[in-house]
Amino acid sequence: MNKFHYLGEPLLLFGHDQMAEDPHDGLALFGPAEARTQIPDTVVVGTKEGIELWSEWCEALNAPASCVDPQKHRAWPPYPGFDVAFGPKWPNPVRSFAIDAVALSDASRIADKFDRAFAVANLYVNEMGRLAKLDSRPALAICVVPDEVAENCRPNASVAVSKQSELSRSKDEKTFLTKAIADRDAGQTRMFDDEPDVAEIIGDIEEFEESHSMSPDFRRQLKARMMEAELPVQIIRESTLRITEQVRQGLKGANPLSDRLWNFATAVYYKCGSKPWKTPWAREGVCYVGLAYKRTDTGQNACCAAQMFLDSGDGVVFIGEFGPWYSAERKEFHLPPEKAEALLRGVLATYREQDGRPLKEIFLHARSGIDAEEYEGFKRACPPGVDLVAIRVNQERNTYRLYRHDNNPDTAKRGQHPVLRGVLWERTSRYGLLFTNGFKPRLGTYDGFEVPVPLSITIQHGEGDLVQIAKDVLGLTKLNYNACVLGEGQPITVKYSDRVGEILLANPGLPPEKWRANFKYYV
Repeated sequence: MNKFHYLGEPLLLFGHDQMAEDPHDGLALFGPAEARTQIPDTVVVGTKEGIELWSEWCEALNAPASCVDPQKHRAWPPYPGFDVAFGPKWPNPVRSFAIDAVALSDASRIADKFDRAFAVANLYVNEMGRLAKLDSRPALAICVVPDEVAENCRPNASVAVSKQSELSRSKDEKTFLTKAIADRDAGQTRMFDDEPDVAEIIGDIEEFEESHSMSPDFRRQLKARMMEAELPVQIIRESTLRITEQVRQGLKGANPLSDRLWNFATAVYYKCGSKPWKTPWAREGVCYVGLAYKRTDTGQNACCAAQMFLDSGDGVVFIGEFGPWYSAERKEFHLPPEKAEALLRGVLATYREQDGRPLKEIFLHARSGIDAEEYEGFKRACPPGVDLVAIRVNQERNTYRLYRHDNNPDTAKRGQHPVLRGVLWERTSRYGLLFTNGFKPRLGTYDGFEVPVPLSITIQHGEGDLVQIAKDVLGLTKLNYNACVLGEGQPITVKYSDRVGEILLANPGLPPEKWRANFKYYV
C-alpha cells in the first residue's frame, strides 16, 4: 500500500469560539480561548540591571511592535500589544528582588559545576524566601539571568574561574567527602572519631551532598527547586529583554522584537493559569499519553515520565520509578509489565483528581516503542471499556525525504521545494511517514534549514485508523504554549515529556512529594 494524504494545517480554537490556523492570527483577531479580566500578581528576581530591563520590557509588552522589514511580516507577524492579544494589560511586578551582580558573577565562575549551579540557584531561591511577607501569593516568578550566568551554568560550560574558585574543594577533598557519604550510608560513623573538627566535617559533607544531589544545569535546578514553593518560573536572559528592532543585531539568537514579544507573552499567559488556545479537533473522551525516558549519568538506571494531554489542552504529568529500563542490546527503553501498569494507573489517578470525565480511548506515544508484555501491563491499568492504542512516534532520519513537484520553466530546478507540512505517506494500514516540517502556506515558505525529516508513525498494539492518528499527531505539534508558533516538528506528547525527565531525573535531591503534576512547572 502506498497512499498519500494531505491533512492540511490543524485549526486552533480562540476567543468567541473562533478558529484559525496560526496562533498569531487567532490571538490578534479573537483573543485567547480562556479569557481573563486581569493578570495575577508576579514577582521579578535579577540584578539591578536585569530588573531595569524587565521594567522596560513590561512597557514593551503593552505596546505594538513589528519587524523593521515589512517583507518579513509573514514569517514574523506584528505584535499588537498584550491587551489586544490577551485582554488585560500586562502588569508591573508586585515586588522586585535584587541580587548582587558581583556575587552572582563570582558564583557563576566557581570551578566545580555542581557547586557553581547550586550557588547561583541559591542566590535566586533565597530571594524567593521573602515571598511569605507578601499579602498575596504571586502566580509566577520572573527570573532575569545575565548572559554570563546562562552561559557558565551549563553542565559542559568552559568557565573562566574567579578568585572565589580558589576556595573550591580539591580532588582529594571531593574523594574524601564522597567516601564519607558512602560510609555514613553504610552505617560506618566511627571514621570521624579521630578527627578534631567533627562538626566542620559533617557540615562539609552535608553541603557537598546537597549541592551534588541537584543538577549542574542552573535552569533545570531552579525549576525543580521552585516546585517546593509551588511557584512556576519564567527564566529569561538579559539580552532577550533588550529592546532592539533589528534581526540578530550582533546578539546570539536575537529575533525581531515582535517575535520575542509574541513568544514571551504566550508563555507567561499560560504560566499565569490560562490557555491561549485550545484544540477543536480533539475528540471528547480521548487522551494522549507521551512516554519519555531519561537515563542517569551512570547510564545504569532510567526514569520513565508520562504526560497526558486532554481535549481541553491541559497537560498532566506523572513520574514513574527509577530502574534498569534501558537495554544496551536493543538500545531501547521498556518497562516490566507491573511497572507499566503502575505508571498508567498513576497517570489515570492524577487525571481523575484534575478532570474526572469518562475516557473512551487512550493513545500511548513512545519513541522507543512498546513491546507486547509492556502493552499488557498498560492495558491492565485501563478502566473497563476503554480502548488502548500503542503508537511508536519517532523522527526518521534514515528514510525517504520528499520534494514537492512544480512546473518551473527551468526543468533543472523542478522538484527543489520541500514537501508541504501535513503530508502523510501511508505505507501500510499500520505504518506511515508524516511530514510535520515542510512548506507552510501560511508563511509562504519553508522555515527550516535542512530537507524535512518525517515522523514515522507505527500502530504497534491495538486498533486505530492511521490517518486519524496522524491527524492527532499533527494537531499535537501545535500545543506548545511556551512559544507562539504555527507548528513544531514533534508532537508535544513526545517532545516535552523529555523536559519532565530532564528536570526531575537531574535533581534527585528533590523529594517525590515536591513533584508537581501541572506541565507549566516544566516548560
